[in-house]
Amino acid sequence: MLLVCRVPAAAQTGFPPTATEPALERQLLAVPDTAARAMTRDLSRAPHMAGTRAQAATRDYVLKRFGSFGLDTWTKSYTVYLPQPRIVRAWAATGPGARYRAITLDEPKLSGVAHPLPPFNAYSGNADTSGDVVYANYGLVGDYRTLDSLGVSVRGKIVLARYGRSFRGIKAREAEARGAAGLVLYSDPEDDGFVRGPVYPTGPMRPPGGIQRGSVLNENGDPTTPGYASVPGAHRVPEDSMALPRIPVIPMGYGNAAGLLRGLTGTEVPGPWQGGLPFHYHAGPGPVRLRLEVVTERGERAMHPIWDAFGMIRGTTFPDEWVVLGAHRDAWGPGAVDNGSGTVAVLEAARALGALARAGERPARSVIFASWDAEEWALIGSTEWVEELEDSLRSRVVAYINEDDVTNGMQFEGTASPCLKPFVREVAQTIPDPEGPGSVYDRWLARMGDPGRLGLGDPGGGSDFVPFTHHLGVPMLSVAFAGSSGVYHSAYDDLDWVERFGDPTWRAHRALGQFVGLAALRLANATVLPFDYAAAGTELAALATDLDAGILARGWTVSTGELRNALTALARAGVAFATVRDSALGGALGPARAAQANRWLIEAERRLTRAQGLVGRPWYRSLEFAPDVDDGYGTMAFPSVAEAVRYGDPATTARELADLVAHVAATRDAVERAAQSLR
Repeated sequence: MLLVCRVPAAAQTGFPPTATEPALERQLLAVPDTAARAMTRDLSRAPHMAGTRAQAATRDYVLKRFGSFGLDTWTKSYTVYLPQPRIVRAWAATGPGARYRAITLDEPKLSGVAHPLPPFNAYSGNADTSGDVVYANYGLVGDYRTLDSLGVSVRGKIVLARYGRSFRGIKAREAEARGAAGLVLYSDPEDDGFVRGPVYPTGPMRPPGGIQRGSVLNENGDPTTPGYASVPGAHRVPEDSMALPRIPVIPMGYGNAAGLLRGLTGTEVPGPWQGGLPFHYHAGPGPVRLRLEVVTERGERAMHPIWDAFGMIRGTTFPDEWVVLGAHRDAWGPGAVDNGSGTVAVLEAARALGALARAGERPARSVIFASWDAEEWALIGSTEWVEELEDSLRSRVVAYINEDDVTNGMQFEGTASPCLKPFVREVAQTIPDPEGPGSVYDRWLARMGDPGRLGLGDPGGGSDFVPFTHHLGVPMLSVAFAGSSGVYHSAYDDLDWVERFGDPTWRAHRALGQFVGLAALRLANATVLPFDYAAAGTELAALATDLDAGILARGWTVSTGELRNALTALARAGVAFATVRDSALGGALGPARAAQANRWLIEAERRLTRAQGLVGRPWYRSLEFAPDVDDGYGTMAFPSVAEAVRYGDPATTARELADLVAHVAATRDAVERAAQSLR
């Protein structure tokens, strides 16, 4: 019996040219509509931080919606370390001999916005400390080198650093490593405030009192169970052994930060350090002084339940092959955009595929819709699930689709594993553009001007794809409609902001529901999985040349030639596979041969991982990409090699290059075996 095909030939890769059911896709695309507004309103009625009753209510809401769409539903609960804040206070003395005065940290209340969450950074150290203030720009590794060159030490001082250009946990790590007594993080108006445009509520940018909350933990998952699941009976690491910051860290709006920066004297900062406030910035130290006090829960009081919520449509032909579509639903405020937008995209995709299933059009592979909890703290919900079901997920998950903070405007963008980038561009050609005639692809191309410039990002860090892609080796994709926003992680990320600035017509929400629904459908129904290793090999070979610059700068004789040759061979294998695949799909391809080829395609990406992980970061197993160790969000290609180059170790660089070449060769072998299965 031949595998039933569901899409028209011109629309996609991986289906026979005789596919005759374009109506199925039209049915799916017709489902997402302005229901997105009602769901966003319901999900963002109140702040719903992980570990709270309000967050439990969002669990129940999502499960009810999944059930109403005809999906099989279940939840998975974990008890994890979420130390809620008890005291977060700051005092400033702004001149020689001045007395400390309390700083009001809470965000100013605006009409219709609830503010029950205190201004805090999750996993901050507990302390009551004081010291002179030193301004450290973005608090990057290079910024501290600049301070050293200026003769400015942060030891025993309170560091003031602006948000941006790295994960806030990296900023805390670097400040503590240099002996700082505390850290204050603020959003500079140059980055997301009045320099960028009118501020909320007049415009979309961050007002002076707007605060960016967020975690400062540099680990993924529950810190009491590093690298393994937080299930009943699991060994719990004691608090004094967790990789937590030891210094107090608090967030602040630029209205408060201005008063501190204005009073600093000492060295004038380099030009790139000057932010958007209307005076010249100085590094200090002092004469401005700060006192910080942070007290959070500890011990058993800090352990709170979280709930992942799931819906599933069981596949007809390959039920044990899974396409997973996920978004987190916890937030640092109302969370209308982060991450009501991603949650609504998943719900709309579930509604559309559920409607097809009820009409008798269930997908060939199973589709799992996941609503993650505690992403904002440390990707906890997704990480614990992956760690608990690691073996099953490694063998069963075909691809992971992630949606996070995805409707800030109308400019289409995306991130994907290299083997799925052509697939993303292909799906974009079918989705109606939310702003006018034509497809999302058409407007994207019009903006960029050249098909060769339709770039998609590579997977770095910061969202729930990380445990799937960097730990298991599952290919991922994520798409969004971007724009200017200054409400990230603030109390102003609410329905009003979305309706006035983010997506007033709700068409971007609809397009995202259509996009991820169609992507899931095509991945679930493809006769042969649409992984493109010709494109992947070519792109990765180009990235390999970037390693040469660092090696050349150090004057080493280490060569990336074998790696580039291996990646070029992978690209050739991808071209050969595509030829064989298209020929097989044009003939009488039976399900057994297709299934065997797909098993090898799933295996191909797994072969770019290794069990022992990266040196110093064993949880990260992918040798293709990882979050930059000194950035947290940014992408590091070939991290095992790139880190060895960064740390000036030629012997490790050569050894890691040889190991990487072997893994690329193993991936090429899997692609060649997939082709052989189709012959």
